[in-house]
Amino acid sequence: MTCIKTFLEFSRRAAMALPAAALMLGMHAASAQGTVRIGSILSVTGPAAFLGEDMKAGMEMAIDDINAAGGIGGKKVEWVFYDAESQTAKAINATKRLLSQDKVDIIVGGGNMSGIAMAMVPMVDKAATPFISTEGSMQIVMPVAERKYVFKSTVDDDQVIDRVLDYFDKKGIKRAALLADNSGFGQSAVEQMKRLAAKRGIEITYESFNPADTDLTPQLTRIKNASVQAIICWTVTPAGVVFIKQAQQLGLDKLTLVHSYGFVDQRYMKLAGDSVKDLLLVSVKFPVGQDLPDADPIKTRILDLSKRFEARYKRKPNQFVAQTYDAIMLARTALDKSGGDKEKTRDQLAAITGYQGVGGVFNFSPQRHSGLDKDDIVMLGYRDGQFRLADYK
Repeated sequence: MTCIKTFLEFSRRAAMALPAAALMLGMHAASAQGTVRIGSILSVTGPAAFLGEDMKAGMEMAIDDINAAGGIGGKKVEWVFYDAESQTAKAINATKRLLSQDKVDIIVGGGNMSGIAMAMVPMVDKAATPFISTEGSMQIVMPVAERKYVFKSTVDDDQVIDRVLDYFDKKGIKRAALLADNSGFGQSAVEQMKRLAAKRGIEITYESFNPADTDLTPQLTRIKNASVQAIICWTVTPAGVVFIKQAQQLGLDKLTLVHSYGFVDQRYMKLAGDSVKDLLLVSVKFPVGQDLPDADPIKTRILDLSKRFEARYKRKPNQFVAQTYDAIMLARTALDKSGGDKEKTRDQLAAITGYQGVGGVFNFSPQRHSGLDKDDIVMLGYRDGQFRLADYK
């Protein structure tokens, strides 16, 4: 556990100065004239900081790419960024500032925590300001009638679970366990699994844990006694590393072990060490661009962004880079056609179809505010220090 705690402490200290920087950037944006203002909230400190660093980098690259190409409608993009510090209360305050003081044209990013994004939803809808969430839970955008201004750049929980169950069907797996954290992200998965597994005739054992837990032995022991064939762990936190290591210690690594799409990060793999040799992960295609068939419509885009990201940041990008890069680019597409009118921006987002991003091909509609589909999801493994494609369709 020491390595996990050390990493989190390093992330916290490294980003300690960001709130003040965000404030200064926000003030600058508010005073700028003749610009397009995109506001963003992510958590680059606190427990969710592990994801926030790469998500922020994805946004930075998108903003720079847009401005290098002439901006939006000939106007430079001013980016107003705030660190939620993994705290819902701070995210709410930042949302209020973006809406009332910074007067942004659109908000992209919901704190890289589904619970934070959902807390922002009623605020942006009341303010009639478009919001593209970069977080996972499908409840962020559903029901659409109550979330008219809210969209999402990530796959939905039910699509991910359905994709895993497709894989289970291939392998003849009929008994599995879902070990999900008790966050909004984890519990949304539980809700969808209960609905989908019943239709597939797959028996599921359910266990939960706190995202800060450092011992999952009780849950894993109960799962072991349930005689399942596979275990799915659903979290975006370092507790997922605990799951991998303790599953191996209990001899559960002989089962099919699957991690959710929120765990596709090389740093997690390195922390888990040899325990990941037989692990499967569910993901969009971005982390395995090099393994995709040449006919895949987004392969070229993935390889281009991956190459540029690695040259700039001196590390390999992960799927979280893809979902924030795509979110900013989706905002650009809508703003370019709406002229900045917020209602028109919302309508233009809902009209986006066939948009080839780096996370998948986006198809929105007035009735569907999640743009990706099950066809955008693949199964990965981790070998020789990199993610590799394990199951394409």
